[in-house]
Amino acid sequence: MTSGLRSRSQYEEPTREHGTVHWFNPEQGFGLITPDDGGADVFVHFSEIAGNGFGTLHDGEVVVYEIDRTDQPPQARNVHALGVPSRHTA
Repeated sequence: MTSGLRSRSQYEEPTREHGTVHWFNPEQGFGLITPDDGGADVFVHFSEIAGNGFGTLHDGEVVVYEIDRTDQPPQARNVHALGVPSRHTA
């Protein structure tokens, strides 16, 4: 008989992460985000992109997201695009 107790990690609030879209394929609906704090790129699926309709991202776009570490490899969840940083020319 199991006690029904869950580990503490199952109840912890997800932390918001910041990163940059490394690449995203809109035809296939997935891509990778490079975390600002380093580490391995994180998989992102179009269904996790916040907004109306078919979610898409653009290479170089800055995003904020949650990490689901129960998936292997870890996946981005609840992804919000913040826009592409402006590039100044001299």
